[in-house]
Amino acid sequence: MTFYLKQMELGPMQNFVYLIGCPTKKEAAVVDPGWDAGKMLAEAERDGMKITSILISHAHFDHVNVLHELLAETDAKVYLQKEEVPFLKVPKMNLQPTLSGDKVRVGDIEIECIHTPGHTPGSQCFHVDGRLISGDTLFINACGRTDLPGGDSEQMYYSLTQRLARLPDETLLYPGHNYADRPTSTLKEERQSNPFLLHPSLESFLMMIRGF
Repeated sequence: MTFYLKQMELGPMQNFVYLIGCPTKKEAAVVDPGWDAGKMLAEAERDGMKITSILISHAHFDHVNVLHELLAETDAKVYLQKEEVPFLKVPKMNLQPTLSGDKVRVGDIEIECIHTPGHTPGSQCFHVDGRLISGDTLFINACGRTDLPGGDSEQMYYSLTQRLARLPDETLLYPGHNYADRPTSTLKEERQSNPFLLHPSLESFLMMIRGF
């Protein structure tokens, strides 16, 4: 099956916003609508795609600050992890709370939601067609901060080492920010070189996170 994916860097915080979907049915989802709704709409229209869904990795401002602008133009369904729902105002008719393992269907494409708390209580990643769109859970050579409200270093460790561990090495990684010297990686590369994935125990991970 063919698959549609577009990665866009938008805004002053180097956010990656994604369009993913089904070129057969011409339906697409926006992942993390931050900074420039017009750009997302224009790119989708240029590619002949209709935005029907919005997937949110977590509710931090830089990932959702044009959500309502986008909803005004698309009336799309909004997929937000259940634990994250209290942190974001979404019209009830649009909101679709998710649990880990839930599948979001966009045209003929199924997107798996993986609950990965740590950066926030309801952080989630999206796994589709051998790709992981990881929000602020996993970056290239880094992971998301856990020192912000709702962050939890212990949860982050288990999200990285257990919840994402089942994905194969060849999985392509698409992070939530352009913080590295390249826009994508693979889980194999990260497992070999990302310092946050190299800890043999929770204790050593916490020592690194806390800086002592």
